[in-house]
Amino acid sequence: MAFTRATGKHRRASRTARTTRNLAGIATLAASGVVASVASPALAATGESTSHDTGLQHAVELGDELAVHLEAQADAQQAVAEVNAARAKAEAEANRLAEGAKKKAEEAKKKAEEVRAAKARAAREAERRLLNAFVAPVTGSYVSTGYKASSGLWSSGSHTGIDFHAASGTPVHAVGAGTVVEAGWGGAYGNNIVIKMNDGTYTQYGHLSSFAVSVGQTVTPGQQIALSGNTGNTTGPHLHFEARTGPDYGSDIDPIAYLRAHGVSV
Repeated sequence: MAFTRATGKHRRASRTARTTRNLAGIATLAASGVVASVASPALAATGESTSHDTGLQHAVELGDELAVHLEAQADAQQAVAEVNAARAKAEAEANRLAEGAKKKAEEAKKKAEEVRAAKARAAREAERRLLNAFVAPVTGSYVSTGYKASSGLWSSGSHTGIDFHAASGTPVHAVGAGTVVEAGWGGAYGNNIVIKMNDGTYTQYGHLSSFAVSVGQTVTPGQQIALSGNTGNTTGPHLHFEARTGPDYGSDIDPIAYLRAHGVSV
């Protein structure tokens, strides 16, 4: 049997109302013989039929107590239901907040990974550009003697490189990225450096006054490797520069064409 009650502030029904409801219930019970069985002892004891001393009155009181008990039970059930509903609502809100926080954390992690990946790509691209870049061996200078110029000054009868105007002590730079394969005395070249470039070609720097690198060292484009000078077979201080297909004398190629092919204006 289900018990319901109106919403709003609960007030217990008056005794008269409860008695009326209980009498209606007892009338039903009477039809099944329950009241008769309850009332019989009382009637047998007194032999009277007053409304206060009959078994019917006792049944009404029992019904009233049952109604109070059921009402209290209904209140307790409603309180439990309200607590459960509040708990469920709180759990749902906590889950919602947790999901939101998790989603934000995942988005932040994804964004951080994207930023790291972008930085890594930029670093690789910068490194690639650096390794592929070329510069002039002497900043702000010019070619004072061209390639294959004829003169008795050279044993081969012609110039195997180009000369850059440079006073003694002028910084000399690696024209590109590579590894130093020679740094020392080079006979007619005086103090010289030979670098194997990353593209497999070689560059030579002659008549130096001092070295800033040693054999086996890797260099980057524009890195200072020496100071220009007047050592070896010269008529004055300058930088002798050669581009070669190999590390040794006689493998020279046009250094101006070589530099221009790598984007250097000479």
